[in-house]
Amino acid sequence: QVQLVESGGGLVQPGGSLKLSCAASGFTSAYYYIGWFRQAPGKEREGVSCISSVDGSTYYADSVKGRFTISMDSATNTVYLQMNSLKPEDTAVYYCAADVDSPPQYGTTWLRVLMGSNRDASRYIDIWGQGTLVTVSS
Repeated sequence: QVQLVESGGGLVQPGGSLKLSCAASGFTSAYYYIGWFRQAPGKEREGVSCISSVDGSTYYADSVKGRFTISMDSATNTVYLQMNSLKPEDTAVYYCAADVDSPPQYGTTWLRVLMGSNRDASRYIDIWGQGTLVTVSS
């Protein structure tokens, strides 16, 4: 059974840091793309960051560039999102998600497709985690 289990959310003060984890299991292909989406109350879902198992390429939304870092431990199929310099506007439920059916592609083009719109995310993302709440507040 393919599964994504997130952990690491919580309450943090502005300027603080949190590290989210996404443990993947049941993948039958060596090629997949795992990303993080977030949804704040009253707002549309937003693609935050994504990483490719094909070549390690990464994608970041402009809103988090320079503050968030995505990484992958291939030995354990775990993806991490290190979030630094957190702002109140980062408050949201963060979802781990994976595309496990698309063919292997090098570079960031496919990552931009997956993260770029809710329509494409809904079309190509195969698995969603349960979500973890991140609250940035003093």
